[in-house]
Amino acid sequence: MADAAQSNLGDLIKKSKILVVGAGGIGCELLKNLVLSSFNDILVIDLDTIDVSNLNRQFLFQKEHVGKSKAVVARESALGFNPDVTIIAKHDSVMSSEYNVNFFKQFTIVMNALDNRAARSHVNRMCLAANVPLIESGTAGYLGQVTVIKKGLSECYDCNPKAGQKSFPGCTIRNTPSEPIHCIVWAKHLFNQLFGEADPDEDVSPDTADPEAAGDAGSVALESKSDDAGNVTRTSTRAWAQQSEYDPSKLFGKFFCDDIKYLLSMDKLWAKRTPPNPLSWDQLSDEAFGNQEGIIKDQRVWSLSECAEVMAASVKTLYQQFKDLKGEGSFLVWDKDDEASMDFVTACANLRACVFSIPRKSRFDVKAMAGNIIPAIATTNAVIAGLIVFEAFKILEDKWEDCRHVYLNSKPNALNKVIAPSSLDSANPKCYVCSHQPEVTVLLNVSQMTVQSFEEKVLRGALHMISPDVMVDDGKGTVLISSEEGETTENMPKLLSDFNVSDGSRLRCEDFHQEYDLNITIAHRDQLEDNREFSIIADPAQLQPKAAMESSGPQPSTSSSSVPSSSTPITESVDMDDDLDVVFQKGVENDQSPQESSNRKRSITDQAETGSASKKARLSQTESDIIEL
Repeated sequence: MADAAQSNLGDLIKKSKILVVGAGGIGCELLKNLVLSSFNDILVIDLDTIDVSNLNRQFLFQKEHVGKSKAVVARESALGFNPDVTIIAKHDSVMSSEYNVNFFKQFTIVMNALDNRAARSHVNRMCLAANVPLIESGTAGYLGQVTVIKKGLSECYDCNPKAGQKSFPGCTIRNTPSEPIHCIVWAKHLFNQLFGEADPDEDVSPDTADPEAAGDAGSVALESKSDDAGNVTRTSTRAWAQQSEYDPSKLFGKFFCDDIKYLLSMDKLWAKRTPPNPLSWDQLSDEAFGNQEGIIKDQRVWSLSECAEVMAASVKTLYQQFKDLKGEGSFLVWDKDDEASMDFVTACANLRACVFSIPRKSRFDVKAMAGNIIPAIATTNAVIAGLIVFEAFKILEDKWEDCRHVYLNSKPNALNKVIAPSSLDSANPKCYVCSHQPEVTVLLNVSQMTVQSFEEKVLRGALHMISPDVMVDDGKGTVLISSEEGETTENMPKLLSDFNVSDGSRLRCEDFHQEYDLNITIAHRDQLEDNREFSIIADPAQLQPKAAMESSGPQPSTSSSSVPSSSTPITESVDMDDDLDVVFQKGVENDQSPQESSNRKRSITDQAETGSASKKARLSQTESDIIEL
């Protein structure tokens, strides 16, 4: 009987067609597992190319493959395990219009090994539309997770809100840093101001709009720079640097001396804070930071004189690279794996940290924090890839009741388990993706939000649509946004209020590419908490009356964006290296698998697998360092 079952599974494996999305850390292990498990019809897609930093864990790649397509090289290497397997490799984005619902329908199972939220959400919607089972996965250091997503059977990727990226108020970054990460964010912004794509919201100069400094000497100092007509003379950071040909000593003098003296003139900022100490280029200490004998350069903390020397050398290198760029408007892109870029950020972050009496960090630590990197562990990828294949076996045999969420922990839980399974959660009936009538409420100011911002930030950015079409439900069928090129171009700069969109207006949104429909209710708010430009609420029950919201402050939301201004929050993007996206929920310690979010009753087996409710309640109060997705 057992032999017959194994034979049947073997036949199902050979007849199946598998789509693997992503050929990075998990994807490499997964391809190897699929080939060795007799899957013989596989398509792998990945837009990324191989980087030197991938070689320590993505074992299908070698040094000679650097710069080549991950999907193509992974295919070639996997065929070495079994040349009789059919593997098609595509060096492309899975979000391309070429890969529509009919494309997804040809596969028996889709397996995600992705590294970003937008692509995961897109594949989730395509699999729901095509009614193809999806196995989602992710790792972060020693932690990992695998889950099965099946339309009508389990929750989808978007059923639960995902935590947003960490953000820091702009005035904190520019005026009053208190943690090493504040200095690192500032240094990355300085890189962009000097060599990269300059963003006004990332200006590194002191913020005169800081509410704490309002009305003090700082404003007077700014006004003193005005011309005879009373206009303030402003020069961009890059233009100023170009005038001095990026002289390191002059850059140092401005950012670590003159700007700091200017900050000191804002008396109110330092009433309850330790004031900063300006640095002098000619008077830097070369005293080592503690006893660091025998420690390699990347892992020891540099002295101030070393920081200045490294800054000067990196500025010269980056300036030359910047001058060598061809084409007007070209710029450098900061890369954690570029030596000069990394040296610049490390040196500048540590110099600023010294100014504000903040502990300095080693280059190794700065690299981890600057890219929000959790070191990838090859064995974690291997375990998760194996668990993906186990879940695939269950799907092929239609054993849906046996499918599980599976969590890989860094240490044994209360039951001495490192791998902790739990039953699949049912779909969220109010999910804005997989529910019968997907619907969300968007809080925004209709007199400030343009149609273009609504499309780019809300529909494409927060809701991950690809080709949205939007009509105002006003009885006239007013077309607000069309996916057909040029049809609604003239609408883009106009405000939503210009189309009679107001509090309570309904918008019907369709994405033909994703076969996804969504109803949006607009809730007008004159102003949102933290100067957010919008806030999305998937559950209408969470929506407070307008008056209550304006008086009570924080609102529950699934996504938000900040209004561009000098004192709005600065969002520090997560540098999504392979394997760093994991779908763990917030507030879970490393020795405990995440709680199930639904209110359904759980069996004794489920409770044993994931720990007692009382213990989980205590754990939910703790913060996690896991990158959330």
